[in-house]
Order: sequence, then C-alpha cells, then structure tokens
Amino acid sequence: MKFVVVGSGGVGGFFGGKLAQHGEEVWFLARGRHLAAMQREGLRVAAADGAFTIPPGRMADTLSAAGPADVILFCVKTYDTESAAALLAPVLTDQSVVLCLQNGINNEEKIERLIPRGTAYGGAAYVYATVTEPGVVTQPGGPTRIVFGPRDPRDTRASVIRRVLADTGIRADVADDLPAALWTKFIFITAVGGITAMTRLTLGDLLGTTESRLLLEKAMREAESIARALKIRVPDGIVPRMFENLKSMATDTYSSMYHDLVNHRPLELDAFSGTLLRYGKDLGVPTPTHEVIYASLLPHHLKHLDARGH
Repeated sequence: MKFVVVGSGGVGGFFGGKLAQHGEEVWFLARGRHLAAMQREGLRVAAADGAFTIPPGRMADTLSAAGPADVILFCVKTYDTESAAALLAPVLTDQSVVLCLQNGINNEEKIERLIPRGTAYGGAAYVYATVTEPGVVTQPGGPTRIVFGPRDPRDTRASVIRRVLADTGIRADVADDLPAALWTKFIFITAVGGITAMTRLTLGDLLGTTESRLLLEKAMREAESIARALKIRVPDGIVPRMFENLKSMATDTYSSMYHDLVNHRPLELDAFSGTLLRYGKDLGVPTPTHEVIYASLLPHHLKHLDARGH
C-alpha cells in the first residue's frame, strides 16, 4: 500500500516512519530545516521501542514526485488545513483515502469539501511524539494508537487500512461511532493542551497539585458538557477514566501546544478552546475555564502567526 504523509512532524513522522520501517512505500512532505535534514540524513525516529532511520529518497516539499497514493496521512496543524489540502491533487485518485490525524473535530468534513477526488476519513492519533531537532522525531513512551473511520458506514476500505497499520505494530481501531471517537480525544486534548501551555507545566506537575488538577478536570468537564449538548455519545464517566489513564503516562509529558508555544510557533488555539467557546455560545453552555485558556494564549498565537507571515 502506498502512503503519503502530509505534515511530517511528530505524528506524521512517527506513524509514517513505522510504516516505512516495515516495508510500505511512504513519501514524506515537509519543509524548511526539517526537510533539509531528512533529505540529507533520512528521517530518524527515536521511538520508545527502539530507534530507527528511514533513508533519504522519498522526502520532498511538493507532492508531484510521489504520484497517486492509496492513503494520505494528513497531519498538518489545523490552521494549515486549507493550504495543505490544496496541495493534494497530484496524489489523489477516486479511490484515495485522506486519513485525517489532526487535532480537533470536523477536520475531515472540511477536507472533503476541499479535495477534488478521493474520500476523507476522520481519525484520532494517540501518540506523544515531537520533532526534537531537524530530521529527528522523538517518541519517549505512552500510547501509539490510531482510531479512525469513514463518515459513510458503507465504506469498507477502513478494514484494509487497519490491517496494514496493525502489521507495522501500530494499534489501529476502526471506530464504531466516529463522532464519539473524535470527541473523546477532543475532550482530553483541549484540556491538556491548553493548560500545559498556559502553565508551562508537565502533566506530572499538574496532577501533583490539587488546585491545578481541579483546573484540568474543569476544562475536561466543560468540553464533555458541549459534547453531550450536541448529542455526541461519549462514554459515561469519561473524565474519571481519563484521569486514570493520565496516571500511567510519563510525568514529564507536555502537550504539542506547549511545544509550539515555547518554540515560538502559532497555536492550535482556535481549533481547541476557540471551538468550545463558539459551541458554548450557540448552545448556552458555560465554558469559563476555556475562556481563561483562550484569553491567556491568544496573544502568543497572534504574535507567532504574524511572524510566520499569515
């Protein structure tokens, strides 16, 4: 099966690297110093279960060289969705699947409207992986799982993709209820992402202080309230379950939003707390914690966005 990774950062670099390591044809779309390092020395993945390197050769800043693909792993930041989707035409056929592994919700619907051919799947990636230096993706531990699926339940290609992912050692599950799967991660990531960035603290620091732990819980419960107001069937007891999962994670873990903040990059703030604020206003559901997160981080986001030339 032929894959193209659009956005070869932590998520795309890790999962694309695993696929390439196990013999799948994988092309990596990247830019800047990260691309230059991969073209020179290959993609180096420092994974918890062993380091490996994907040799140079299929790393580029345009997709014209890759040719038609079976699956496109769409892993760009949410604020780059439109511009990245506009680049996909050279790798799309009517049978291509654009597997969205972005943070946030409703991204696959946006991509579906933008692509000229193919089908967009929704997905949630559970992995702690970051670009620690150009050409190097580090995954220190924790889950390495993808939950995904088509918007149309009659589409049976998901089971084939799942088998290929599973054969590389990636835990992959086809969602029975795609909106519930996406919102389950969204409840988690909006809280963890926003508060680790706002406080500049690790998960261990947050969980070790009663007041900050309660703040994290409030942020999760606000997102859960929005989901239930939208009639999304997220599991009962979802927030306590998330805290049980947090206990098993590395105490020195930060979120991707924290890493973006300290590395002076734009934040996925609009896709996280901004989305909850809009839903809350429309539905009449209070979101005071996310109002604070949004107001605290917005100046950083706008400053870095301006510096990037948006």
